[in-house]
Amino acid sequence: MRIALQPAFILHTRAYRETSLLLDIFTPEHGRISLIARGVRTQRSKLRAILQPFSPLLISWQGKTELMTMLAAEPQSIPLQLQGECLLSGFYLNELLLRLLQKQDPHPQLYTIYHHTLLELTAAKLEQKFLRLFEKRLLDELGYGLQLKHDFLPEQLYWFHPEQGFTRCEKADEEPSSRLFIGKSLLALATEKLDDPEVLRDVKRLMRIALSPLLGHQPLHSRKLFSGVLA
Repeated sequence: MRIALQPAFILHTRAYRETSLLLDIFTPEHGRISLIARGVRTQRSKLRAILQPFSPLLISWQGKTELMTMLAAEPQSIPLQLQGECLLSGFYLNELLLRLLQKQDPHPQLYTIYHHTLLELTAAKLEQKFLRLFEKRLLDELGYGLQLKHDFLPEQLYWFHPEQGFTRCEKADEEPSSRLFIGKSLLALATEKLDDPEVLRDVKRLMRIALSPLLGHQPLHSRKLFSGVLA
């Protein structure tokens, strides 16, 4: 298989042998794939500088196995400039995609969502609503959507179970629980209107619970390192 000039973002790189890199990339038509970029760590390589996260690229490759060989790479547009908390959040998005996407499983809509979220993260200050919306849409794309209803009662409490979804909390004297959510927060998430700080805190807690079964017991490195931003 030979693929020419496919739009792509690099999710992760690591050294391979003396002069090469292993790349995990995300593409619209081929999903997440792994490539060997041979010789790009030498001083003479012109590709070394452009093979960076958050840079829209056009990448060519060939191969028949899960690990294929990069043939060429060039910028599709200027690199996106993420700084501070927004940069840390970009690495969080990349790690989610690395952990949750199956190799060679196309998600063209998710690719667009990811690109648009990165554009939002080029702002000087992080707005966490964009992280929460990315998480929500990621779950939808993977087939684990939250099945949010538009008939939640704003002042009613609801239990959330990742396997079962939302159920009404009937007892007013229930003990406080991290799995209890008020209807107004769920309605806000359903309509993707996350400007209320209290709602945003609820949604962050909900997303942590919803993602946990998919991520398993291994913690996210980005979440551990940058817990003040992402926790």
